[in-house]
Amino acid sequence: MSTETLQEPTRGGQFIVKETRCEDIFTPEDFTDEQQMMRDSVKEFVDKEIWPNKDRFENKDYAFTEECMRKAGEMGFLGVAVPEAYGGLGMGFVDTVLVCDYISGATGSFSTAFGAHTGIGTLPITLYGTEEQKRKYVPKLATGEWFGAYCLTEPGAGSDANSGKTKAVLSDDGTHYKITGQKMWISNAGFCSVFIVFARIEDDKNITGFIVENDPSNGISMNEEEHKLGIRASSTRQVFFSDTKVPIENMLSSRGNGFKIAMNALNVGRIKLAAACLDAQRRVISGAVKYANERVLFDTPIAQFGAIRLKLAEMAASCYAGESATYRASKDIENRIAAREADGASHQEAELKGVEEYAIECSILKVAVSEDIQNCSDEGIQIFGGMGFSEDTPMESAWRDARISRIYEGTNEINRMLSVGMLIKKAMKGHVDLLGPATKVGEELMGIPDFDIPDYSELFSEEKALIKQLKKAFLMVAGGAVQKYGTDLDSHQQLLLAASDMLIEIYMAESAILRTEKLVKNQGNGEFSEQVAMAKLYLFHAVDTIVKKGKESIISFAEGDEQRMMLMGLRRFTKYNNMPNIVALREQIASKLVDENEYCF
Repeated sequence: MSTETLQEPTRGGQFIVKETRCEDIFTPEDFTDEQQMMRDSVKEFVDKEIWPNKDRFENKDYAFTEECMRKAGEMGFLGVAVPEAYGGLGMGFVDTVLVCDYISGATGSFSTAFGAHTGIGTLPITLYGTEEQKRKYVPKLATGEWFGAYCLTEPGAGSDANSGKTKAVLSDDGTHYKITGQKMWISNAGFCSVFIVFARIEDDKNITGFIVENDPSNGISMNEEEHKLGIRASSTRQVFFSDTKVPIENMLSSRGNGFKIAMNALNVGRIKLAAACLDAQRRVISGAVKYANERVLFDTPIAQFGAIRLKLAEMAASCYAGESATYRASKDIENRIAAREADGASHQEAELKGVEEYAIECSILKVAVSEDIQNCSDEGIQIFGGMGFSEDTPMESAWRDARISRIYEGTNEINRMLSVGMLIKKAMKGHVDLLGPATKVGEELMGIPDFDIPDYSELFSEEKALIKQLKKAFLMVAGGAVQKYGTDLDSHQQLLLAASDMLIEIYMAESAILRTEKLVKNQGNGEFSEQVAMAKLYLFHAVDTIVKKGKESIISFAEGDEQRMMLMGLRRFTKYNNMPNIVALREQIASKLVDENEYCF
């Protein structure tokens, strides 16, 4: 093997200081035959069982959601991530994300039920449970014989997960705990068999996790189903525990470890939530294209109008970038898990550490893709016009279902601040060298700019050079903010939010460009001009966002000469030498969509 093909694996968050080669990322075009078969099997299930029955979900048919979940269990879809030893398929992390992607696009109701069960309803046991706990519960959860729910959120303790008031009191004989408290927004509560419940023992600093079987005679009661804006047939209830007895052997992990369990379960949930928004976008785009081709105005299909073509192209570019980044991160996590196992770690430990390593990317994806599906469905309604506002078309339900994705698994505001905060913590631990590159950027700002225009004849040569510059812009802002505020940076939330938007756009744009570069290198340039156009279009908007958020950040903490120098650096780091013709790019993308009559990438 030549040294050219070797590259040290990139650690989580390291993308911001390291140049990534297209050969070193995974893309949807790299799916194996087995993965393609799994994808097709999931799509067939959704097109047969879910999509034709959207009205039942919109009419709050909770029993039908449960019925579809049981069918998904019979097909093996609920056990994709579960090790074979516990009744699952034992497939890799990419497979898990792939199934979550394609099973979630038809309706948010089923998507939520599936995600809550396979993720936060099952994972805490597979990742933290004892051997006895896993053998007792996981096989039933993997097959759909039982369903799981996750009881963390409480009134007054939403984003601050560790502040819950639910109590767990050890019995006098030491055989069980009595749990008392109230949980809210509990997905799958109406038909679940087992809860993952978080409660506080005595005055412990951190909460503790418990496995609690759903037995109404054991002090467990529920409110009626919540009436929600979207995900209407997703069972969502308040759950009350009143001296609910839980055997001591049902404690998850160790006392006080519940907060860590909750946070790690959310890391997995965040990347899976991003995946769950992808096929929803594909279906919205395809529906919008079909309608635009059929709807005739002034003797012309509206798909020929520039205003509509603009929307279709932008929707497709965002979806393409979301796919690119989600599968890039998924494979990075899978590789990290494999490396941990090769070093002798158990599957539990390897998966925990693998996902934890890429927690920054998980937060980035959660924010970016959840906002993309909201924008996509909103434009879908607009393309349908008045019909888009009607329940007779699928656009309004897609828009309503999309809205929750910006709230659960940690609000997008929380995830934005987490992404930058975790990156800085990684730097302080020495896992990502931010100081060295940030120092070099500072030195570059003091130097004389290079006015030579490089040779940009190679595909994406200018775009990749620009991404390298955008990373400098982020390092300049982040470095300046840390220097100004130090450990007090957490209290400057608006600055963190702006910096996180810069970080997000860099990761998403780079992922789209690397995916396309790899595709063209492997399969030739002529067939993929639309993918090239989407990658360039996404980058164009990313640059605009970075200019805006960078300026906002710099003005908030720098003054005088320092501010002028940093603003000058921002202009330097976001400068195109050859500005792309955005209208032409959109036209190219839209023409392909309209000709194919669907999202076809």
